[in-house]
Amino acid sequence: MALWSRKLEVPDAESALPGRSQMMPVPQAHAVLGTPMTPPFPNGFGHIVVGMGCFWGAERIFWQLPGVYTTAVGYAGGTTPNPSYEEVCSGMTGHTEAVLAVFDPAQTSLEALLRAFWEGHDPTQGMRQGNDIGTQYRSAIYAADEAELEFVISSRDMFQAVLDDAGLGGITTEICLAGPFFYAEDYHQQYLHKIPWGYCGLGSTGQTCPVGVATAD
Repeated sequence: MALWSRKLEVPDAESALPGRSQMMPVPQAHAVLGTPMTPPFPNGFGHIVVGMGCFWGAERIFWQLPGVYTTAVGYAGGTTPNPSYEEVCSGMTGHTEAVLAVFDPAQTSLEALLRAFWEGHDPTQGMRQGNDIGTQYRSAIYAADEAELEFVISSRDMFQAVLDDAGLGGITTEICLAGPFFYAEDYHQQYLHKIPWGYCGLGSTGQTCPVGVATAD
């Protein structure tokens, strides 16, 4: 029971696993988009780092969006540098499974990516998504700067109003400024392209997020 409880609490820096200095090897090109997965990215492009539960299905949502330049899966929000998948699943790194999505603001917008985030999973479930339970499955958005952080919080409040009207629960998404994004192992990258019949545990609330949607006067 103690081990199970530990997997539902983010460890502090003192108790987290030590990790390693070496970055996980990353493929030169995205398996679907053919673009680089690591910086430097084109000047003026934006990015977002999110957690939506299992990162396999979450990454597919973003690489399918128009205007997205590249995506990658990794680990964010915790302490352990360059963790392995097994270490993250132990609950002792503090990380959640995360997706990095880089986008061209001339073709899409942060609003569009946030709509995909809020509508693509259930952000009310705490340390889980469906049957996937643990700190590594928590909902999260890691903002690039203070201005983006304020915008993300505003989008959360708009979606919470929609959930309230539908009689659904409170949003538990972790929202804060971004720390390091640690790339996951090669076999996780674009997993559902490589294994089309692979597991995807994402489920949504069925509600529409109003962020960035124009309304009539």
